[in-house]
Amino acid sequence: MARQWSEGHSTSILCVGVSSGPESLLASGSEGGEVTVWSPEGTIIGRLTLSGEEDSTSVVFSPAAPGQLYVSHGDSVSVLDPRNLKGPVEEFQGAAEEEINALALNDTGSALAVADDSGAVRVLELPGGKVSRTLRRHTNICSSVAFRPHRPNNLVSAGLDMQVMLWGLQKTRPLWTINLQDVAEDENDDNQQRPGQLFNPPLVHCVSVASCGNILGCAAEDGRVHLMRIGSGSKLDQQGAFKAHSQGASQAHFISFLSHPHWLVTGGNDGLVALWDLSKHPVVTPEAKVKTKMTAAPRRKCKSKAKRKEQCQDKATKVETEKEEVGDEVAEGAEEVTEEKSGPKLSISHGDKVNWLCPAVLKGEPSVVVADQSSCLTVYPLSQP
Repeated sequence: MARQWSEGHSTSILCVGVSSGPESLLASGSEGGEVTVWSPEGTIIGRLTLSGEEDSTSVVFSPAAPGQLYVSHGDSVSVLDPRNLKGPVEEFQGAAEEEINALALNDTGSALAVADDSGAVRVLELPGGKVSRTLRRHTNICSSVAFRPHRPNNLVSAGLDMQVMLWGLQKTRPLWTINLQDVAEDENDDNQQRPGQLFNPPLVHCVSVASCGNILGCAAEDGRVHLMRIGSGSKLDQQGAFKAHSQGASQAHFISFLSHPHWLVTGGNDGLVALWDLSKHPVVTPEAKVKTKMTAAPRRKCKSKAKRKEQCQDKATKVETEKEEVGDEVAEGAEEVTEEKSGPKLSISHGDKVNWLCPAVLKGEPSVVVADQSSCLTVYPLSQP
């Protein structure tokens, strides 16, 4: 059954993070600079409103030191002690050029990636917060960043320019770039688009890397999750996608604590939360039949940011299995893959647009914590079929 965690915020919750330690503390950030730390049972451990009262847009616990919590607000990052939220332990003022959208820490806790509205990604050395790299290739908002597990110098970035990039931090240019607009335009041509028919562009809202380090998943505005497999030499081996949501997909997170590393949980503007088993997807499974196809398309700039506030409301769960047609996708420089029809293993009708998803093991139970337009969190069990 779903559980509601309330009274931790007075504004719409924008982000959630979980610690890697045995305690499984959770942190959430909301509009107006609010930060709340929760126990696994949903008890409020501490609350804080950061100075400036700018939106708390990302919260991440250090994997090397669970007693360190990083929170982005405006163009700055505050380091907090989750057990003592009296005020920041350390502050990195001006860590970014514009408002920060996402933070990511590498496995060793020695580097913090900061993605902002200008499209730049800054990499800060930890401790201290000194900027070691500034990565400038996105032509619009950089919405999400993620380090590859086991490869602390490999970083993935994605943005509203519809581009996904893999970086080796020894250099300031990406190892490769893929433009998802190429994929979408090629697909529209194949489907003989009717005059006046509109397709949502694949603006990327969230990128996640599986614990194996080789599979990427990107939640995009076209309702799809775009998948990529990284091969030897950090090259892009394959790219594909599947239709996950009837409206824009806002969140996609690989889950490290289920039976294999290729379980993915997604959330979207259609109010659905879905659990997918991608272990047999041809991007994940190299033995799948593939064919190569090259495409090229012009790049376009797009920007879309909208937030609204709503009161908490009860959420009803509706668990069902739905068949979704998985479309073929093409990427420049990568192999096209095909897949037969499949659907989510678990489909939850949450009923409100999803701002953030956080997979977590709470009191021994695999769960997903959902933040939406309200000031409450909802926790759903992830019961494996």
